[in-house]
Amino acid sequence: MERISALGLDVGNKRIGVAGCDGTGLIATGLTTIKRTSFARDVEQLRELVEQRQAQLLIVGLPYTMEGDLGSQARKVQKFARKLSTNLGLPIEYVDERLTSFAAEELLKAQNCSPSRNKALIDRKAAAIILQQWLDNRR
Repeated sequence: MERISALGLDVGNKRIGVAGCDGTGLIATGLTTIKRTSFARDVEQLRELVEQRQAQLLIVGLPYTMEGDLGSQARKVQKFARKLSTNLGLPIEYVDERLTSFAAEELLKAQNCSPSRNKALIDRKAAAIILQQWLDNRR
């Protein structure tokens, strides 16, 4: 079985949720949340994770509108992802991320955690959901 090393990204204006998967490609886990300050700093922090985890691919959540269109936020994410791909030298694939943040919030509520006090955790869990969708679809 081929080894899989991908990072899942939930890209927002303030934070980037990051998830990784086990080498078998079965399970995605939230790793960290990057507080966005500048593009250079975002790249630096992601480069460290790419090197630590020997990532070969970035899976980026694309926030389609509820009608399935690419809205302004989705275009912003695509632009960021293309620049990131170039800077890290890694290919990117997109996953429809509609409702992943909502699903992450529901997971927190089920654990009796307050979503409003755990924004970074929501981003990390959303990234894990994005990566898990990609892993499940490739099987």
